[in-house]
Amino acid sequence: MDSERDSRYFSRQELESMRFRHLGRNVLISRTTRIYDPEYVAIGDHSIVDDFCVLSGNLQVGRNVHIAHGCRVIAGREGVLMDDFSGLAFGVTIFAQSDDYTGEALTNPTVPMQYRRIARARVELGRHVIIGAGTVVFPGVMLAEGSSVGACSMVTRSTEAWAVYVGVPAKKVRERSRRMLQLEKEYLQQEGSDDAVPAGSVVGPGA
Repeated sequence: MDSERDSRYFSRQELESMRFRHLGRNVLISRTTRIYDPEYVAIGDHSIVDDFCVLSGNLQVGRNVHIAHGCRVIAGREGVLMDDFSGLAFGVTIFAQSDDYTGEALTNPTVPMQYRRIARARVELGRHVIIGAGTVVFPGVMLAEGSSVGACSMVTRSTEAWAVYVGVPAKKVRERSRRMLQLEKEYLQQEGSDDAVPAGSVVGPGA
């Protein structure tokens, strides 16, 4: 089983050769994942990127983050932040940039930029945010700490902390339990850490 796992993911040496902006400890990235311009990507300790994902642009990933099979994170220049203990289930798509679909401009990369209009805005996932399978997150959305989004939702607006959202567009349906905060504390104590390192800090000077 260990040899199967080892062959499925890039070795540490292979990852270091990609020259990430920051590469934490015990990071696993599937060999079938495509990462464009890894020099703009920072990944914290104990994080996993599974099969057939596409990651591009200014992406910051904290510690203990999981990006499941078939996810697409298009961070662009504005960027996407995935803070500690956040996660994406199968087939989630996050856009920090998008063409204008109103008809006021041409769309897609086959035409020159002067004929297009692209919306760009940073997307942030707070600590313990979880996004369900097949969900799409639009540019400019800020998912507050502890919020969760049900499968096949469309997130067009920012969320409240520790709330559950679902639907197209996603709407708040109830509050979310905070018991995981105690479990996080126990886990970090077991790991020998005083506290989780915020994702934004893993790419500081000299990182």
